Amino acid sequence: MLYFAYGSNLNHFQMKRRCKDSVFLKKINLNNFRLTFRSKYRAADIEPKKNFKVVGGLFEISKSDEKKLDIYEDYPLLYKKYYFYYYSKKVMTYTMAKKTPFTYPTERYLNIVIKGYKDCKLDKNYLIRALRN
Repeated sequence: MLYFAYGSNLNHFQMKRRCKDSVFLKKINLNNFRLTFRSKYRAADIEPKKNFKVVGGLFEISKSDEKKLDIYEDYPLLYKKYYFYYYSKKVMTYTMAKKTPFTYPTERYLNIVIKGYKDCKLDKNYLIRALRN
């Protein structure tokens, strides 16, 4: 199955550790959404927002990888699944179930995300914009 990562799962080392079968395919954009950070975990989330886009990584994952991600993402309590189509292929990602106010991420978490942006060759300006909220 196809999985869209936009937060700490962009980090190739972390993603491989979590999902041994995962393969990074390429960078893609999710249009009409924006990146933010929220919850007591100060983690990445996406929300619908016209004329914005979320840059992220497209991964191929196995069914067992998906089960591991479900546990890591505390599905369905913290995150719920969101599906969209990319060139007529169904893609799964996660979005927070409760939309709490913006909270700045921890330095440790942010460094993992920044490394993920480098791993996937994403434009860091999208991350900087999200941090400015």
